[in-house]
Amino acid sequence: MHPWFSAWRGFARRVAPSRHYGYEGAVCGGFGRGRCGDSDGPGGDGGEPGGGPEGFFWGGGPFGVRRPLRFLAYKLGLDERQVSELAVILDGLKVERAQAELDLRRTSGGYADLLAAETFDEAAASAIAAERTRSAERVQKAVQVAVGKIHALLAEEQRRRFVYMLRTGLVRL
Repeated sequence: MHPWFSAWRGFARRVAPSRHYGYEGAVCGGFGRGRCGDSDGPGGDGGEPGGGPEGFFWGGGPFGVRRPLRFLAYKLGLDERQVSELAVILDGLKVERAQAELDLRRTSGGYADLLAAETFDEAAASAIAAERTRSAERVQKAVQVAVGKIHALLAEEQRRRFVYMLRTGLVRL
């Protein structure tokens, strides 16, 4: 473990509250224990990559629907029907972004193969670039569809709060 990380962790333990609510509402003691010992930040992330509130739209990487959904349900005052529909919308975006990540890794492998070859194949490079473009377009289309569904799902006051969170950077699409 790097010395700076150890120093930061010691400082964080001194200033962080000694108890917080974990992933499924269980009270856990100490700093950085989401599911009573398996996460990296206060409040926990349930072991999801990206940690804490940085899940799907927060820019921390892949997400499990629970964390951002629970956050949005609380902040927007969603009822049960809205929560279930929003879960479906967020899950669709999760799947599309995971597919885009897979496409990115596959095309990176394709570029590596091009670099390993004796001669550079311009047509193969163009095909790889086109695949990356198609993947990005699919993600953007999925986001556009999701925004339309979210608009139809939320009431006026809820949309106003969501817009505020988007503009302030609390959430990102």
